[in-house]
Amino acid sequence: MSDTLPPLSGGCLCGRVRYAATPTHRDGYYCHCRMCQLAFGNTRAAFFNLRKDQVRWLNGPPAYYASSKIARRGFCGHCGTPLSFEFLDGENLDLSIGSLDAPGELRPTEHFGVETRIAAWHVDDGLPGSRLDANAGIVQRWRMAYGEGAEPGLDTVRQAGGTMAAPSPAKKDSA
Repeated sequence: MSDTLPPLSGGCLCGRVRYAATPTHRDGYYCHCRMCQLAFGNTRAAFFNLRKDQVRWLNGPPAYYASSKIARRGFCGHCGTPLSFEFLDGENLDLSIGSLDAPGELRPTEHFGVETRIAAWHVDDGLPGSRLDANAGIVQRWRMAYGEGAEPGLDTVRQAGGTMAAPSPAKKDSA
């Protein structure tokens, strides 16, 4: 029996963005951070992590949104499907479980960003959880980008007037 897992495939709702992925595991996680909640329009995002060189974008890369000074999120520029998250200086990225052709091939192993988990929408599944601010590497990235006292997350980006600033009101047609 081979230790090599078969590749995974996935893409967006409309099919314009497709990928092949070759992770060495089948573990995923739930992210409950406020930024992922907004990016996915949901109470959490489900991801799996792998090296950037283990992902091949088949029809060209997705569109990207700079969600902070240190990270970007990949999505289909046509249908809007959220596809990825990555730190700009990192060797890894996260792909969304929901964008996989066979999402049932992976299993959740933990909850991340539990300090902003929405209690009314959480069912205790026995998986361990960790806080965003307990990850020293993430805290260091945020403080290098936003200043020594900066805390990781949406409030810091918005206070800095970053790319996640509140949208301006929609203009009304004069017709």
